[in-house]
Amino acid sequence: MATVLLAHSYFLQLDPKQHAKMKPYPPLNTLHAATVLRNDGIEVAVFDAMLAADESDFQVSLDLHRPEIVVLFEDNFNFLSKMCLTRMRQAAITMIHMARAAGCRVAVTGADVTDHPEVYLEAGAEACFLGEGEHTMHEVVARWLGDDPHQSVADLAGVATLVEGGVVSNGRRPIERHPDVFGLPSRDLVDIDAYRTAWQEAHGKFSLNVVSTRGCPYSCNWCAKPIWGQRYSMRSASEVADEVIHLARDYQPDHLWFADDIFGLRSDWLAAFADRLQAAEVRVPFTMQSRCDLMNEQAVDALARSGCDEVWLGCESGSQRILDAMDKEITVEQIRVARQRLGDHGIRACFFIQFGYPGETWDDIEKTVALVAELLPDDIGVSVSYPLPGTRFHEMVKLELDEQANWETSGDLTMMFHGTYPTDIYRELHLSLHDLLDLRRREAGLSRAKHAMLPDVPVDEHHRRVEDRWIALRAREVAERNPNPTRLRIPVLTQP
Repeated sequence: MATVLLAHSYFLQLDPKQHAKMKPYPPLNTLHAATVLRNDGIEVAVFDAMLAADESDFQVSLDLHRPEIVVLFEDNFNFLSKMCLTRMRQAAITMIHMARAAGCRVAVTGADVTDHPEVYLEAGAEACFLGEGEHTMHEVVARWLGDDPHQSVADLAGVATLVEGGVVSNGRRPIERHPDVFGLPSRDLVDIDAYRTAWQEAHGKFSLNVVSTRGCPYSCNWCAKPIWGQRYSMRSASEVADEVIHLARDYQPDHLWFADDIFGLRSDWLAAFADRLQAAEVRVPFTMQSRCDLMNEQAVDALARSGCDEVWLGCESGSQRILDAMDKEITVEQIRVARQRLGDHGIRACFFIQFGYPGETWDDIEKTVALVAELLPDDIGVSVSYPLPGTRFHEMVKLELDEQANWETSGDLTMMFHGTYPTDIYRELHLSLHDLLDLRRREAGLSRAKHAMLPDVPVDEHHRRVEDRWIALRAREVAERNPNPTRLRIPVLTQP
């Protein structure tokens, strides 16, 4: 038996795109929450949806552990949870119903919970934790297990409850400025060997996740921040390095993924992190994400010394006009410099690209395509602008939003507002840019950047396929938006 059963509702099996990629990671934020409760002497179990079949597995966990309390504590370090996919919302609601039917008290927290507590309260949750949830969870669980377990929790900071049919909330509590206090995630509560097997069977290596910071201090106007807002809190460089050393010695991963929104905001932090790892003679290759303007010489040198082999950069667009409209606070030239500097240090530079931002024209799209073809990033992730509650972008387009407010799964790529082009053009643009990059890197004798949905063909056939795709895509764009067709332009297909 367990007093508290912690769970989350991201089922890899129910997200076809991510299931095909098969890069599962344990739910770090859920496991941090487990540590908080354990430190209070509370018996805790975890239901890990990541590798489960579907919601029926949660019932098995309920029957096994027979908890008094269930807390659906979403992994806020998983960007897929931040997207608030409707299939996972449905799973969470089903799990609430199951827990209530088992006689459990139920609380929930996560990005979608913070944005829409009424959805979860009406489904049967007794309390919603808004924003960062660990301290709030600690207080609620203590009250529910205390001398007067039926005392209301509506007075606690960070809690939303349902009172006489309406949501009552005290708002979010201030975030923890020293996240080291949460301790290390309780990885022993999930089946790490199952993750190892999944990774090795799909990729021939084993990757684990770790996190060093919470939040992001920048103001990109499309980026939702329901958990940490504009605040950014860092663990100490020594604590993070010691966790990496612990993981290397106890779990022997071949690779690490730093799940931070921005890893290593300060160059001096990165240098201290690298120094400690080098002193311990521990080097585990890792991937992280950051900003182009943070890739100065000291930062990139420290990343290389500490084992970083891949950086994902939020480039978004090759059009300065669109970058400025997004409030990205970076320049196209900084993208070029960051890509060059990372390459010079032997670190893979990968770009996040976003199409469909309001006002984006075909000329802006061509600038993005041309930049990718010029810089040949090691890989790209392509998406379309996605309006999430609480962002200035959402306010800009909310009157245009279609009935669909969220993607069903991460591979949806539906335009949810009236963009310049319809959804099918952006979906084709997504694959065409992937295909173009793979071709150009292939022709340059570089490692491939092949998309899983595109078949492998000889290079001559690949070139013809890419050219045909872009001709058809440009013709479609002309038919959709341009009553006065101009000369077809595909400059990026020529050899450098």
